[in-house]
Amino acid sequence: MHAPIIARSGAATDPGLRRRINEDAFLAEAPLYLVADGMGGHHAGEIASATVIEEFAVFAGRPSLTIDDVHAAIARARRRVDALSTGAGAGAGTTLAGVVIADVDGEGYWLAVNLGDSRTYRLSEGHFEQVSVDHSVVQELVDSGELSLDAAHRDTRRNVITRAIGAGSDGEPDYWLLPAEEGDRVLVCSDGLSSELRHDELHAILVGESDPQAAATRLVHEAMVRGGRDNITALVIDALAVRTRANRSGERDTVPAVAPVDEVDGDTLPRAAAVGGK
Repeated sequence: MHAPIIARSGAATDPGLRRRINEDAFLAEAPLYLVADGMGGHHAGEIASATVIEEFAVFAGRPSLTIDDVHAAIARARRRVDALSTGAGAGAGTTLAGVVIADVDGEGYWLAVNLGDSRTYRLSEGHFEQVSVDHSVVQELVDSGELSLDAAHRDTRRNVITRAIGAGSDGEPDYWLLPAEEGDRVLVCSDGLSSELRHDELHAILVGESDPQAAATRLVHEAMVRGGRDNITALVIDALAVRTRANRSGERDTVPAVAPVDEVDGDTLPRAAAVGGK
């Protein structure tokens, strides 16, 4: 079976200038492009993020995944991370963000997933947008109108998240199912990148670097130049070819964002129930 999206990717990561250990982990092998940003103190975050990525790595090489595949892998990962309640992994937790390649009625789609404040962006037909929505205290303040976007970038609470895998959180992931287009470029990153580079700066680098590996490397480098205050990870994924099936009007059918309705509670955790900082 042929993959519904043929992709090329680049990946770069660095501990940053203030952290000794890199608690980020990532997977950049079709059909999975995921970043996990660990939390919980010395070694705990490193263990949690690696555990989650390990759970997804078994799918590498498949042509596509379903939302049930992703949701089941998150459930398995959560059980494993929760089991790290004693010893070196005590208090372990991690974010998870990224895209997997999905097949919807023979067409190629990006299935984006998010838990926490790592991010997924898409550059498509000249339009650059943030796909994921942070699960963070600051994002809730922005959504309620109590904080502006500019102030949010500087707010000291920006690393306090409200959903994670582990760290005492049972918050469920958000999903988005996006029709892919040939030429799409997707960026998946930990907050060590997005906290150093603003939206327009990310956009400029993605437009300016044609090779995905060069783009990922430059993104991490620029975040280091601006302070490198956290672990930094960037994945850049290009859609080289996409299987499509035009409808009668010549436009592609659209599919709404989906989640297993009987399993996923879309409500955010109460503001008072923040998971913690990273």
